[in-house]
Amino acid sequence: MMDGSVFGCLREGAHIWAIGAVRGDANRLSNLHDALSAAMEPDDRLVYLGNLPGGAAQDRNAVDVALEFRIWVMARRGGDADDVVFLRGAREEMLQKLFELQFAISPSEVLDWMLEKGIGGAIKAYGGNPEEARAAVRQSAVATTRWTSDLRARFRESGHQPWLSSLKHAAYNAEKTTLFVSRGIDATKPLDAQHDIFWWGGGSGFDAIAQPVAGFSRVIRGEDPSARGLFETDITVSLDGGCGVNPDGTLIAVCLSNDGVVLETIEA
Repeated sequence: MMDGSVFGCLREGAHIWAIGAVRGDANRLSNLHDALSAAMEPDDRLVYLGNLPGGAAQDRNAVDVALEFRIWVMARRGGDADDVVFLRGAREEMLQKLFELQFAISPSEVLDWMLEKGIGGAIKAYGGNPEEARAAVRQSAVATTRWTSDLRARFRESGHQPWLSSLKHAAYNAEKTTLFVSRGIDATKPLDAQHDIFWWGGGSGFDAIAQPVAGFSRVIRGEDPSARGLFETDITVSLDGGCGVNPDGTLIAVCLSNDGVVLETIEA
């Protein structure tokens, strides 16, 4: 059996909507929600496929935008907390590790690597400064601890700690036909042995999956290293239009039947 603490199960419903990697673009997410609110049926479910944080230049924090839309989904007649699932993506994982940067073997190298992967926007979104972080790790462990403690305090003030603590490694529908992951999966391993493959894996091997994975006939992911937009194979679906990394990129949401067939696509 899958551990409910790390795997989310969406209640049985009419359809499931899945939202690809947002990467902090709160404005596109808000526009997508406007379209979703008109398209979603009362019995539809929703899963965010990770990589929400980032984007200090936005009018609002993308996490706030998503949490407010979750309230709207839950407030529908018959709505429930299990109608919406948030997955842990690479940015959520980096944000968690950032709060523990002082414990890294080489904090400077780890920070540079995370900044290359796009964590700078999330740092700014919570009132931090990436250059001040670099200065702190060069100075001392004490200075690094002071910087991470300040960022953690700002994060807690945002009210997002419960969201971060509740993230799921993967999710599936009630019929157990469709699996949702942030970025990748190793089809040769059981789900409880994937660990960080869910948010760091997913190279060319994802498209090559040709057989059901752990009994799931469809696997949906939100981050595609090549950001090819909506890309389907017989088993897999990728939903990454480059939102948050490409100025002309789009944010994609799809409506899925209970057996994982793409019924409708919305882009913002």
